[in-house]
Amino acid sequence: MEHIEYAYTRGMDDAEIAERLESAESGVLSMAAAGDAYGVPLAHYYDGEDIYFRLGMTEDSHKRAVLDQDGAVSYTVYGTEDTDDPRGVDSWSVIVRGTVERIPESGHDRFDTAAINRQFTPIRVFDEDISEIEIVIYRLDADSMTGRSTPLD
Repeated sequence: MEHIEYAYTRGMDDAEIAERLESAESGVLSMAAAGDAYGVPLAHYYDGEDIYFRLGMTEDSHKRAVLDQDGAVSYTVYGTEDTDDPRGVDSWSVIVRGTVERIPESGHDRFDTAAINRQFTPIRVFDEDISEIEIVIYRLDADSMTGRSTPLD
């Protein structure tokens, strides 16, 4: 495999990881419960300390069933940016591992309707009746955050 192209990456420091989590709007939350793996694209809000997800769920939601299992999760945020550098695109990824905790409605004081609309992208609805969608906030309790990027400097 001598003609395969490789791109070297480097670890990101805490400030770079925080910058990427603050500037990115979405990623993929991966979960597993009882041998069933499930990944879902989600919008997030990072306040510099915690990552929050705002989900719209119906009563029979598969997301709800998996999230209620209280298992370990990983959240991946990534991106590529075109550059003028002859080595190609600038790429990066952040992986956060931990568990998620549902914030009870009584704890939504920092996430009223205006804050939800300001801090998250609009909820994507797929054939659900909007009146049957419950807005739920989860917080990711991070055990680890790691980041990699291509060193184009």
